[in-house]
Amino acid sequence: MLKIATLRALLLPLCGMALIGLAACGPGGSQQTQTSATDSTSAGETVLRRGNGAEPSSLDPHFVTGTHESAILTDLLMGLATPDARGEPIPGAAERWETSADGKTWTFHLRDHQWSDGKPVTAGDFVYSWRRILDPKTAAIYASLLYVFKNAQPINAGKMPPDRLGVRAIDDKTLELQLENPAPYLPELLTHSTTLPLPRHVVEAKGKDWTKAGNFVGNGPYSLAEWVPNDHIALVKNPHFYDAANVKIESVVFYPTSDTDAALKRYRAGEIDTLNAVPASQLAFVKANMADQYQVVPYLASGWYIINIAHKPLDDIRVREALNLTYDRDTIAYKFLPFGEPPSYSLVPPGTANYPGGVQLSFKSIPYPERVKRAQELMRQAGYGPERKLTLTFMTSDNNDAKRVAAAAQQMWQAAYIDAQILQQDSKSYAINLQTGNFDVAAYGWAADFNDARNFLYLLMSDNAMNYGRYKNAAFDALIVQSDQEQDPAKRGQLLKQAEIMALKDSPWIPTRFQVTTDLVQTSVKGWQANVSATNPTRWLSLEKSKAR
Repeated sequence: MLKIATLRALLLPLCGMALIGLAACGPGGSQQTQTSATDSTSAGETVLRRGNGAEPSSLDPHFVTGTHESAILTDLLMGLATPDARGEPIPGAAERWETSADGKTWTFHLRDHQWSDGKPVTAGDFVYSWRRILDPKTAAIYASLLYVFKNAQPINAGKMPPDRLGVRAIDDKTLELQLENPAPYLPELLTHSTTLPLPRHVVEAKGKDWTKAGNFVGNGPYSLAEWVPNDHIALVKNPHFYDAANVKIESVVFYPTSDTDAALKRYRAGEIDTLNAVPASQLAFVKANMADQYQVVPYLASGWYIINIAHKPLDDIRVREALNLTYDRDTIAYKFLPFGEPPSYSLVPPGTANYPGGVQLSFKSIPYPERVKRAQELMRQAGYGPERKLTLTFMTSDNNDAKRVAAAAQQMWQAAYIDAQILQQDSKSYAINLQTGNFDVAAYGWAADFNDARNFLYLLMSDNAMNYGRYKNAAFDALIVQSDQEQDPAKRGQLLKQAEIMALKDSPWIPTRFQVTTDLVQTSVKGWQANVSATNPTRWLSLEKSKAR
């Protein structure tokens, strides 16, 4: 996410991932008054203002899919493992753990810590949370990420009761988790939003309102103070956090910044301290005048366009291949988007752990004019041509860069007798349309939840609720399942490679580019470490005293 992990609004207006006065203490332990953190603060108080992509759809970990949401939840809740300043997993709610020889049983020993209302966090809270997300009644779109847990998949399919999940509280401070197969990436997965604990006593008392300011209770470094939809979310330091003494920032405000041009203006005016997207039209200016604030590193994330195979004639592989052939990803990457992101001809990004890579779309070496001719031939075979064009919808996000790229793709597809009608959507509408299949082609992006090729390829499995394009291939599914049972890393990597080759031949997606982070960070912000997961918890940051607000 997520990581779904946030992806730049250019690709994902959600993802794959995820923008104060304060009054008498409520369940979250925060003080609420009529003064807003966005206006003024008491003398010496440090307030960090973060540009965060899009407006969150929820702050319930079981109903989020975007990295913009995950960024907030990482400040509010702490899983068994938690990300350090570089985004790497370290002990969180669990101070230590051990694994059985076969890698299928993990035992976690919880540290002595509390919820923000002072009640103790127990192993039972994790049992409750994981059963809840996998219960089909919850209808959690991201539940499939936990299918590595014993019996998780049949439980989520309604074939087993939630209490058959392979997790149990040995006592209040000891949790045992059984897996379907070895998962060396488990500590990284346990930092993800889907695995975060929920305060059962609050969720059951407040129902869906438990995430509202005044009700929200967490075990992370911050508490929810205020949520003004489409304006900001304000958090305040949680005095019950086990490591509160080392948390330097007292308040953090997250702003939705899908309008990247407007967000950059606010950043330059000093109204925002960090910004996770730079508009392409302003990149040259940023590099020339703000080089000391611009941080760019490779991002373990991919961009692609999803093709909805459930919509005719997109179930015809000839049409899908024509869309792929005529999308000139090299021109888009090198001329339209000057971020240094390489065009992609595969699904799994380079640098993915324990993966041989080397997979490419078969037409990569063919000059673009010849690709267009091949696409025209395929479309004529499918019954289309200059006199009978295919009309379809192309859904993308609502920022200026996305509009420019969509217009370029629209023109490219016209060469193959395809008229794409561009539909720009805000983040919430976009998520709903994806989940309901209300699109023909949709721009999308995915930031790895954990560093493994499976986390990209499993999105195409038939039973995955996030398989928004409804791709179904039993042979592909079988390869993923076989890879899950393979303990030899090299052999497992080869099985996943075979699966990627198969998916590329079927063209359910149009790979566009591999991503980089494009963060702007004011020089007054200390401790920010750009990293491949684009994870920067406020817990590890500080502000120069002379510039603290």
